[in-house]
Amino acid sequence: MTETLLLAFALMLVLEGVVPFVAPGTWRETFRRLIRFSDGQIRFFGLTSMLIGLVLLVVLK
Repeated sequence: MTETLLLAFALMLVLEGVVPFVAPGTWRETFRRLIRFSDGQIRFFGLTSMLIGLVLLVVLK
């Protein structure tokens, strides 16, 4: 289980690095939009992302 979580974390870091590498302007504009969101909206997106990731880990394992 620990190995799976570490692999998932490593994959997340790789995927997170692709957008700024390939399209830095788009990445910068996305962050400009994100800073306008309220804390509640950001938490909702974070929670949704975590739940989807956990479901994928369980289903694909």
